[in-house]
Amino acid sequence: MPLTTWPCAPVTRGAQAATALAAFLTALHQPAPEQVDTDGQGRGGPLAGSSKWVAQQLASATELGLIPDPDAVRAIWEDAAAAPDWAGPALWLHGDLHPANVLTADGTVCGVIDFGDLFAGDPACDLAAAWTLLPDGTADLFYDAYQPAPDAATLRRARGWAVIRALVCLHVGDAGVHGRPGGKATWGPPAHAALRRLIATAHR
Repeated sequence: MPLTTWPCAPVTRGAQAATALAAFLTALHQPAPEQVDTDGQGRGGPLAGSSKWVAQQLASATELGLIPDPDAVRAIWEDAAAAPDWAGPALWLHGDLHPANVLTADGTVCGVIDFGDLFAGDPACDLAAAWTLLPDGTADLFYDAYQPAPDAATLRRARGWAVIRALVCLHVGDAGVHGRPGGKATWGPPAHAALRRLIATAHR
């Protein structure tokens, strides 16, 4: 059974992948000891603190022609940033769930790698994976399988974290397409797909 990362072998068995990823995060998202890092390089905390960065990255991606509907992306971000902050305990987070850190086999998720950024905070940071890693139509299945069931505010924040991750991957992907240092062309298509899914479900 060959193992590879997501951009090389995308998830095609969406239901199985959603269930597997939800089980992984349910197990990981446990209260962390007080001494554990809760900064996570700006991840896992209140979304509002990233608003300036998001505005800059969105403008840059738009100038590069990477985002056909920046107003729709901006609206998703603003709704997420306005959601109530996480009020629960700081939970263990992977913090870097993008396609290159997820292993797949036979069309489904079979492993997660790169725990170098492990820290604690708002689970919405990891729950963004429903939009960035899973195929169309599987986000609800993922959230139904994840326990405890996330509340409405957490779901809104997860969409904001998905915007952040997509913007990062769009720029890395564009750099790869044009041969700039640090670029990885395979990161672009999953990011485009994530934004398309977010926009398509924005008014549900």
